[in-house]
Amino acid sequence: MKKVLIGSAFALFALIALSSCNKEYSCACTDATLTTTTEMHKGSDAEDACNNASGLIPLKACVPN
Repeated sequence: MKKVLIGSAFALFALIALSSCNKEYSCACTDATLTTTTEMHKGSDAEDACNNASGLIPLKACVPN
């Protein structure tokens, strides 16, 4: 019984760790004045994170670093 309980606890911990919030990715962003900055944004992958960053402010383009 003790082994089953320990195994279940480990499986639950692994499930929670793998399904945590989105990771942060580094994006190189260029605004309308051609100023380039490096920003961190969350997303399912780097491209998604940078697309989300570009959508926050009009006339700002972000690409993964």
